[in-house]
Amino acid sequence: MKVISILGSTGSIGTQSLEVAKAHKIRVAALSANSNVELLAKQAKEFEVLYACICDKSKAGELERLLEGTPTRVLSGYEGLLEIAQLDGVDIMLNSLVGMVGLEPTLKAIEHGTDIALANKETLVAGGKLVIDLARKKNVRIYPVDSEHSAIFQCLQGNNIKELKKIILTASGGPFFGKKKADLENVTVEQALNHPNWSMGNKITIDSATLMNKGLEFIEAMWLFDLKPEQIEIVVHRQSVVHSAVEYNDNSVIAQLGVPDMKIPIQYALIFPQRVDCDVKPLSLTDYGTLTFEKPDYETFDCLTACIKAITKGGNLPASVNGANEEAVGLFLNRKIGFLDIGRLVTKCLEATEYKEIKTLDDVLAADRAAREFVRKNYKQI
Repeated sequence: MKVISILGSTGSIGTQSLEVAKAHKIRVAALSANSNVELLAKQAKEFEVLYACICDKSKAGELERLLEGTPTRVLSGYEGLLEIAQLDGVDIMLNSLVGMVGLEPTLKAIEHGTDIALANKETLVAGGKLVIDLARKKNVRIYPVDSEHSAIFQCLQGNNIKELKKIILTASGGPFFGKKKADLENVTVEQALNHPNWSMGNKITIDSATLMNKGLEFIEAMWLFDLKPEQIEIVVHRQSVVHSAVEYNDNSVIAQLGVPDMKIPIQYALIFPQRVDCDVKPLSLTDYGTLTFEKPDYETFDCLTACIKAITKGGNLPASVNGANEEAVGLFLNRKIGFLDIGRLVTKCLEATEYKEIKTLDDVLAADRAAREFVRKNYKQI
């Protein structure tokens, strides 16, 4: 029986991961949540976990009260998160945190020799070289949880990655597919949070609307599968049935298809290499009838363009665009900037950032801080 821990257990990925764990009798050793103390306590009791960490330290006392009389040890704050990342006896740590906070726990878990099920994009976007180099050194496996990267991972099974020609990374296009910048000037927060296919947290949903999400996945794919930028083609696929595909040297293309449900990639990451029953609706191609594929609009969606430019140059630039985006999305959600200002700020931050090589975690964190500070100083002039 595999033993797992979950960082971000009360979010969309975390709750679905626990459903998978329950269905397949996977032992859950530890859970963490940002601030949802009541749900975290309920999860900790149901799965009889050894550790539960609430990142909001002000709620640690409440969590202790809710878990009084149980065997669960309560942790809190960033220190508690790092402690969970380094537990003995854990086979896989599922990282479904949102944002840069996910990077250091991933590094700590890899250093400890724990395999990673990765749903935190920022880990590889900002610290890709550090993470991949350490995983190779420690012989740790990274299982992708994003539906697109899971699809690529599945399509590579049984094949030689050296025979890979390129990958085809599919994108839903978000709620504003086909719109031009003039159409998006007055987009509201509510409109941007209305994704056509997927139910996700607010930050990721906004990233999908700006196509930043696809830019982050572009960078992730380069690190996960050791690719060059020119080996990745982004295709807008509105139905979200083809989750991604790979093209080999003989021009054969192998794709992974399924209904848009995150339980499939979560389960594949946690139970790999087995395939077992999954509680999702079977795919009926005749129900869909038509599947469409189109090129993305790089001119309208600045964030996507900025990400590709950043990873093409490398160094600190991916961390910079990621940090700038996180800060800008927060401003948008708080109604302090407009929708298009997110892309403008990310682009301006990229243009203003001097290239530096990434050698340590401190280098990544410095790039992230500088980008956030740039956005805070400049957003009122956009």
